[in-house]
Amino acid sequence: MKLRWRLEAWGARAALALGRALGMRAGSALGGAVTRAIGPWLPVSRVGRRNLALAFPERDAAWREAVLKDAWENLGRSMMELPHLPGLPRTESGPGWELVGAENMPAGARQLVFFSAHIGNWEVLPLAAQAFGLTMGSLYRAPDNPLVDAVVRQMREGGAELPLFPKGSRGARQALKHLAGGQALGLVVDQKLNEGIELDFLGQRAMTATAPAELALRFGCPLIPVHVQRIEKNRFRVVVEPPLAFPATGDKAEDVRLLMQQVNDHIGAWIRARPQDWLWLHRRFPREIYRTK
Repeated sequence: MKLRWRLEAWGARAALALGRALGMRAGSALGGAVTRAIGPWLPVSRVGRRNLALAFPERDAAWREAVLKDAWENLGRSMMELPHLPGLPRTESGPGWELVGAENMPAGARQLVFFSAHIGNWEVLPLAAQAFGLTMGSLYRAPDNPLVDAVVRQMREGGAELPLFPKGSRGARQALKHLAGGQALGLVVDQKLNEGIELDFLGQRAMTATAPAELALRFGCPLIPVHVQRIEKNRFRVVVEPPLAFPATGDKAEDVRLLMQQVNDHIGAWIRARPQDWLWLHRRFPREIYRTK
């Protein structure tokens, strides 16, 4: 077994143990302070600055730099909050989460497709699904290090039931079976793909996964936008929006394209409203865009 894998797993366990020992408030504060201080100096921040310039060309460099620092802080907080999320309570104030838009959930429906993004602390979403009595499965990209993957999966035990399906053909089959069995599926769809279809996202052309639209249209089940806002240091608001309206052009491919453009438009609106909450650090757009700066 690779020594690097063991060291990475040790680091992951140590970070989670430290976050657990410090408690929600102190652990989150430490994680946010460290990443806010160090993150902007890391090479990956060049990607974040380029993304911000593309999305907000009308804003000056100082504004974009402030957003980048806030986004790094949000990421650090989110990482150190992980050990506390399985038991995070639904509260009226203080550390915890609240729900807005419960009336937008179709009455009695259990077979649903939710879509979201890496915004706020997206790991809170399973708690909201549990509040609705849903068993929400999700596709995820497993870490290259299987030992780190095991650490994160173990950390989730005892929280909201969340069947996780690894991205790839096997995971896709498992997710399809889960949805076909009358259960809910949650998909985070704001990252770059080499496949999919090219659509507008934040004013740029971007390859976009089609699974949310294809699954919702195939099963005739609601496609529901949902995202998490960080409204205080350790407090989150889960926002559920009305299901998307399905196109009916008579052309399946066109229906998928139109529906996925709606998905991108919703995610783009969330990001523009609260840019400090989004993960700006991945290469969302075509490779050549990042060669120009």
